[in-house]
Amino acid sequence: MLRADLEIIQEWIKPASRVLDLGCGDGELLRYLRDHKQVQGYGLEIDPDKINHCIAKGINVIEQDLDKELDNFEAKSFDTVVMTQSLQALHYPDRVLEDMLRIGQEGILTFPNFAHWRCRLYLTTKGRMPVSDFMPYTWYNTPNIHFCTFQDFEDLCRQRNIRILDRLVVDQTHRTSRLSALWPNLLGEIAIYRITR
Repeated sequence: MLRADLEIIQEWIKPASRVLDLGCGDGELLRYLRDHKQVQGYGLEIDPDKINHCIAKGINVIEQDLDKELDNFEAKSFDTVVMTQSLQALHYPDRVLEDMLRIGQEGILTFPNFAHWRCRLYLTTKGRMPVSDFMPYTWYNTPNIHFCTFQDFEDLCRQRNIRILDRLVVDQTHRTSRLSALWPNLLGEIAIYRITR
């Protein structure tokens, strides 16, 4: 059983394609794609424990820091480059986004929306950075460096001439609603984008 966001993502990936998963974790998505869609996949991961999980599952994985340049991959060497829940934790998210679309025909990425109404309310009423089940870190130990919103991301895409092919705005259980579709920056908790040049 795939994690809910990965279930959505796998639907956007064509069978028998080549996929690069940036920050692949334990290789759950790549294993599913290999076993159910005959995808040839590679993962990049920095955590040694997660790398070991990938190896145990037979996933092709490379130890690499996403904040280092991805020049070891040729242009258009993959059909799809995936990055889930990592954009906000990178030092140079714009550079990684450019690399995703240099390496792949399409990119699929997810990130939390820091403009969600609960974040706004928490900050307004408590005067502190939000801490919740969805964002369980305090300001000093969070892996999140850049607090991105849907609007921020879409502005960056316009500036860089990146086309948005699909966008899903979901809650923390990865469900969509009519209201979040109407006011995504206020009511959407997680963004799932499919992009290209």
